[in-house]
Amino acid sequence: MPSSINEAFWEAIDKLVSESRIVIDRPKGSQHPDFPSIVYPVAYGYLSGTTSMDGNGIDVWVGSAFSRTVGAVMCTIDLLKKDSEVKILLGCTSNEKAMIYDFHNHSENMKGLLITR
Repeated sequence: MPSSINEAFWEAIDKLVSESRIVIDRPKGSQHPDFPSIVYPVAYGYLSGTTSMDGNGIDVWVGSAFSRTVGAVMCTIDLLKKDSEVKILLGCTSNEKAMIYDFHNHSENMKGLLITR
């Protein structure tokens, strides 16, 4: 696959992020609303005015750099909800990317694939 296609993908995500407002609805350290034993290791939210596969805004993880730099995407499969999603990682360190990967692979019902830029 030509690298220009890959670069065009990342440029499209950059454009989407730059034109959207980031809403953090689950700060780092907060509990999942339905599963209190699950704690968010990194700030989690969505891009306002966008639509993801679940009908809500496109999900984003916002790392400690607090930047709009897209460093990776996480493709997830949830066997309980029978859905899949793509989540954008912004300003995340390598350690934060690893924590996000673990978050999405913590159970047999949810699996994720991390694609780095």
